[in-house]
Amino acid sequence: MTRILITGAAGNVGRALIAGLGAHEVLATDVAPGYERMDVTGDDPARVIAAFRPEVVVHLASIVTPPKGSTRAFEWRVDVQGTRNVLDACVAQGVRRLVVTSSGAAYGYHADNPVPLRETDPLRGNVEFAYADHKRQVEEMLAEARVNHPALEQVVLRIGTVLGEGVENQITALFRRKRVLAVAGADSPFVFIWTQDLARILIRATTAGPAGVFNVAGDGAMSVQDLAAAMGKPLLVLPAWVLKVALGVAKPLGLSRYGPEQVRFLQYRPVLDNSALKERFGYTPELTSAQVFALWQAWARP
Repeated sequence: MTRILITGAAGNVGRALIAGLGAHEVLATDVAPGYERMDVTGDDPARVIAAFRPEVVVHLASIVTPPKGSTRAFEWRVDVQGTRNVLDACVAQGVRRLVVTSSGAAYGYHADNPVPLRETDPLRGNVEFAYADHKRQVEEMLAEARVNHPALEQVVLRIGTVLGEGVENQITALFRRKRVLAVAGADSPFVFIWTQDLARILIRATTAGPAGVFNVAGDGAMSVQDLAAAMGKPLLVLPAWVLKVALGVAKPLGLSRYGPEQVRFLQYRPVLDNSALKERFGYTPELTSAQVFALWQAWARP
C-alpha cells in the first residue's frame, strides 16, 4: 500500500484515477466541495503534504479551460506558482515521487515543429497562449528540480487532447459547431488520449512505472478534414489572414473570447510521438486517436 496525495482530484481524470487506486491510501484534494481542500496558490500544499506525509504526489491541478472572468494572472498562480508550491512541499517533506500532468502544448504551436514531436524536442510554448506558456515554465522548473533534487523522482506526462464520456471543454466546443473551421493550407491534426487510458497511465506512473518524461497520446492523428468527415459536417475553410482580421475585430467588441493569436492554435497543433510511452514506460493506449474521437462522438451526439 502506498500513501498517495492527488491535487485537482475533482476532474474527470482525477475521479477515474481515484477509482483505480482502491488498494492504496489516497488523499484526494481540490478546491471543489467533497474533497480535502487544497488551494495550490497558497500555503495549503505545505500544510496538507506535511500532515499526510505521502510517498507519491500526483499533481493534476491546472487551468485547462479558463472559467468566465478568468485572468492571465490567476491562471499563472494556479499553473506555475501552484506547481512551485507543490514541488517545494514535496522536497521539504521527502516525497519519493512527483507525477505531473504537463501537456503537448508545452512544445508550442509553431510552423517548424517536427512531426511527430519527441520528448527530446525543445519546449518553446507560446507567450500569447497562457496554457502553453505556463506549461513550458512548469517544465523548466521541473527540469531544474531534477538537477537540484535528484532524490525526488519525477514522472512528467506531456498529454494530448483528452477525450471521453463527459468531457466538455474549449476543444469539444469546436467539434459541436455546425461547420468545422479549417485554416487554408493547414491539416490542423489532433492527437487524442482516452480518459480511461490516461487514468491507467497515471496509475502506473504512481505505483510501478519508471521515472521520466513521456508524451501521452493514442496512436495516429486526425486532421481537421478527418474530423469533419467523421462527424458528417461541412468544412469552413478560411485563409489565416481572414481569421486574424475577423478575430481582431470580434474580440474587442466582446463577440469572441479569442483574438488573432488563436489562429496559430488551429494551424500548428503539436503531433506527439508515443514511442517512449509504449517502449520505455511500458503502456500502449487501448484506443487510437480515431477510436477515442469516435467514443466521444457517440457520447456527445444528442
